[in-house]
Amino acid sequence: MNSRQDKLEAFGRLLDIMDTLRAECPWDQKQTFESLRHLTVEETYELADAIEEGNLEEVKKELGDLMLHLVFYSKMGSESGAFDVADVLHSVSEKLIHRHPHIYGDVEASTEEEVKANWEAIKLKEKGTSSVLQGVPKGLPSLVKAIRIGDKARGAGFDWENPADVWLKIKEEISEFEVAHISGNQDDTEGELGDLLFSIVNFARLNDLDPELALERTNKKFIFRFTYLEKKAKEIGKSLKSMTLEEMDVFWNEAKTL
Repeated sequence: MNSRQDKLEAFGRLLDIMDTLRAECPWDQKQTFESLRHLTVEETYELADAIEEGNLEEVKKELGDLMLHLVFYSKMGSESGAFDVADVLHSVSEKLIHRHPHIYGDVEASTEEEVKANWEAIKLKEKGTSSVLQGVPKGLPSLVKAIRIGDKARGAGFDWENPADVWLKIKEEISEFEVAHISGNQDDTEGELGDLLFSIVNFARLNDLDPELALERTNKKFIFRFTYLEKKAKEIGKSLKSMTLEEMDVFWNEAKTL
């Protein structure tokens, strides 16, 4: 692995390249915080994909792309006199030290739960907010947001005492969802569906399951099997619309064995 000096030189090289691109490249000169925002979100999802696939070579590449964006934002910040990359790094370092008093101070925290509780309490005091849930970004996808809401509430001491009770809650929500669906009231049905999904997320969280990862794996599994079905239908000269369910099941079950 590279030495500390190698790492510092590599980071300095990236900073130098960013200075050059910002000064000489028309595309890089044109970029703003707003124009880069959606690209940063895209790069973050690409990193998430590489992690989910367990492809460390791709993880390395995507981390580089994301690092470039962080340096880019820092460069633009320096141009307006708001902050530079040193300010960004010092800021996060100070935050880490402040939020780990069990490492850098005299606070006792021997378990993960105690560490998380301390973190949330310190964060709440720092930001001067009235609720830990104000720290959950509004723009998060709803499934991820539900996970973070549960984590935040747990860190504040609000959670199920017995994880098994959540399973009973899921059964209760299924019944309420069925009743709402039968009633034909769209708003009530969507409301109960939301309650059911939120309960399932809580069940997953309390049983160390990642619902976002689980759903993404199912998405990929479905895409693979459906694509296989399309391929096989084409090979026999048929379209999916012209095939019976029984015919499609044959290829679908084949895909499940691959």
